[in-house]
Amino acid sequence: MTSFFLTHAEVVVDPARPIESWGLSADGRARIAGAAAVAWHPGVRRLVSSTEQKAIDTAAIVAEAVGLAPSTDAALGEIDRSATGYLPLDEFEGVVDAFFATPDDSVRGWERAVDAQARIVAAVRALTADGDVTIVSHGAVGALLLADLRGVPISRALDQPGMGSVFTFDPSAWRATSGWSRVRVP
Repeated sequence: MTSFFLTHAEVVVDPARPIESWGLSADGRARIAGAAAVAWHPGVRRLVSSTEQKAIDTAAIVAEAVGLAPSTDAALGEIDRSATGYLPLDEFEGVVDAFFATPDDSVRGWERAVDAQARIVAAVRALTADGDVTIVSHGAVGALLLADLRGVPISRALDQPGMGSVFTFDPSAWRATSGWSRVRVP
């Protein structure tokens, strides 16, 4: 069995809007145009995304390319960082570093890494119980899932190389079958 974990690509950052409502940028849409070639195979019968707009946009592009109707699952959402909302990039990166470095602690009111990991693992196990799935979600929860699939501690070293990245895993053996690779712009 081979399932896929795909992250949304580049987004339109708008600090005045809720993070969950940000959609893909033109660059992100261009990147995801090539995702079906690396994040789907004919045995995949389901395409499920988080309920955040950027993931929905990503799933819709892949779904159109492969002829599937995407669905959503709120449990695939990004780490809950509503306590801070939008943060400028430098500040955001520092908080993300702390999130991964202290997984048992809430950093600035964010969801704890151990809790986010338990949520994403449970969701992915449930979604893949009946066969291969392409899951469209977010980089941080992907890193948490990858740590569990590899049986290693939570670490930022497992974070995606950039937005619009994918890894494969065998849900029946519960192990990663690849590391991250970035979706190439066609």
